[in-house]
Amino acid sequence: MPSMPSHAHDNRAAPPDHYDALYGAFRWQVPARFNMAQVCLHRWADDPDQAQALAVIEDGPPLTRPRRYRYADLAAEANRLSNALRLLGVQRGDRVAIQLPQRFETAVAYMAVLQMGAVAVPLSQLFGPEALEYRLQDSAAVVALVDDATGPGLQAVRAHCPALRHVIGLTGAFDTDVLDWPRARDGLRRRFDLVDTAPDDPAVLIYTSGTTGNPKGALIPHRALIGNLSGFVCSQNWFGFDPFDARQRSDAVFWSPADWAWTGGLMDALLPTLYFGRPIVAWRGRFDPLEAFALLQRRRVTHTFLFPTALKAMMKAEPRPRRRWRLHLQAIMSAGEAVGDAVFAWCRDELGVTVNEMFGQTEINYVIGNCARLWPARPGSMGRAYPGHRVALLDEAGQPVPPGSVGEVAVHRRDVHGDPDPVFFLGYWGNETATRAKFTGDAANSWCRTGDLAVQDADGYLWYQGRADDVFKSAGYRIGPGEIENCLVKHPAVINAAVVPKPDAERGAVVKAYVVLAADWAERRARCADPAVEFDPALVAELQQLVRGRLAPYEYPKEVEFIDALPMTTTGKVQRRVLRLQEEARARERAAAAAACSC
Repeated sequence: MPSMPSHAHDNRAAPPDHYDALYGAFRWQVPARFNMAQVCLHRWADDPDQAQALAVIEDGPPLTRPRRYRYADLAAEANRLSNALRLLGVQRGDRVAIQLPQRFETAVAYMAVLQMGAVAVPLSQLFGPEALEYRLQDSAAVVALVDDATGPGLQAVRAHCPALRHVIGLTGAFDTDVLDWPRARDGLRRRFDLVDTAPDDPAVLIYTSGTTGNPKGALIPHRALIGNLSGFVCSQNWFGFDPFDARQRSDAVFWSPADWAWTGGLMDALLPTLYFGRPIVAWRGRFDPLEAFALLQRRRVTHTFLFPTALKAMMKAEPRPRRRWRLHLQAIMSAGEAVGDAVFAWCRDELGVTVNEMFGQTEINYVIGNCARLWPARPGSMGRAYPGHRVALLDEAGQPVPPGSVGEVAVHRRDVHGDPDPVFFLGYWGNETATRAKFTGDAANSWCRTGDLAVQDADGYLWYQGRADDVFKSAGYRIGPGEIENCLVKHPAVINAAVVPKPDAERGAVVKAYVVLAADWAERRARCADPAVEFDPALVAELQQLVRGRLAPYEYPKEVEFIDALPMTTTGKVQRRVLRLQEEARARERAAAAAACSC
């Protein structure tokens, strides 16, 4: 078995607890003028010593060999694109849609839009026509930047988006109405005078996945990147820096499978990596757990964000990864769902890195989490408030709850020193009512409510209890799905699980688990005539007993349904609401059938 590199961080010995000192001493420093593209690109590209440093490393199919791009390359291409957008009439504050996968041109697109003072509108490559049309119409985007894979889908809805004047194919034209960027770029200047912006000026309009109604566009200012930084460096174990030696240069190489079109990929990966002048790996293929290990080894990735579903898949595919792969990991951040103690232990014992769980939202990102290098992580905890963020758990009346009680996670507009917290979004695009509903309290004591429930212990660690609309009651017992799902995943047959209420006349609801099986079990299920109903009653009994024995009798799933995949948002979160609504619809159908029979 290859030996672990000497610089890998085996965090099994608890670190000293520096949390109180870091939290108390931290002060925000927001300059009077600030632009994301200036700090993420031009301060490196304009420095002769840094301009030749790697910025983006492209890898994965269909490439036959990796492509490496320097900060100088990124600046030259972004400047050309900014000049093109200006010729097309794009003005300060205009929205520019970006529907691109992880690739060099995506980084170019964001830098080009941001340095103009325009507003980037990230669009996932997974969006179907209705999702695309809604966001393009709602944002009134004037230009869209696409590649040959995403462009045809966007073109299909273009006729319904009257504000959309131009579509630019950054990898070439695929339609006569699409501007061919590779043909046009050579005649454009490689210099561009960055537009002077204030920290509060809008930079990104990113649509939340939401659980009810249409998605809401969260308008993110340039200063939000500053608000992300304390959480980013903590969750990445100081991102290759020695926190006690300011002279040391970072050696970090970053990669995450997170789509650069959502907060986890843009604000937790691409922008902060460029902010620190380090290279980020742009993976051109679909996520595969074994390919992920190969990529981590091949690109010598030191820092990563892997959402819990990815970690679970990697754990099932390669239980003992260091027997096969030579890894260089120094930090793993995870967010979106609770990691659970099984995955937490695997990362610590088999990867040699204590995973740092993080909590945030599109509107207020990177506010709670861990930093295994500087304070002890507690398995199952979402962590403590990151330096610079004032966090409390509130009841329905907006009052703080005592330690040990369930409350809604909320973040104050001002930090513990009374200074404004720069992480906050500006508001929901064109929806002042929804913006006001997000906050509680008055101007002097304003809290942003997240809709997520947690319990806080005496040391300030928060323990996630689920979304407010995911928690349900069964026979009078309050049921949080996360703990049950975490328990189910510990069974070797289970790769993922979601727990929802199934309506029941006697108990109000019973616990039901939707389970995704590991590959070998899935193959056995596929051979069943009716796998959803008849597959392996003995396995169902094992899963029920696992929960009954480890948690509580009232928490075990009365029913288990095996499915091929859980419904997920584009940000990697399980959509329990979809499954809950499915159960409610089935209950109505059963009631209607029973009524028909009685007649």
